[in-house]
Amino acid sequence: MTAAMAAAAASIDGVRRVVAESPVVVVGRRGCCLGHVVKRLLQGLGVNPTVCELADGAAAAGASCGGTAVDDAAILVGGLERLMAVHISGELVPILKEAGALWL
Repeated sequence: MTAAMAAAAASIDGVRRVVAESPVVVVGRRGCCLGHVVKRLLQGLGVNPTVCELADGAAAAGASCGGTAVDDAAILVGGLERLMAVHISGELVPILKEAGALWL
């Protein structure tokens, strides 16, 4: 295993720990504009997501840009397009309420 692969694995394990501890986690590459859009959408709904920015090596090892995890047994919503689709269909707010990220 190369040093870059080991760092990527360590970062991904760290993200897994954060997902287990936070109701909503946004995972993306450092400086990714899609992750910023996901964060702003969630904040606009009244959710304060935990943001995990991965180094380029970790992102290449399997983390997509702008991915969103909502922890109620770790529901993976997906990237920005999927998050927007779930939001537009009206499914996002109930998912967030069930995860304990929204109270209203």
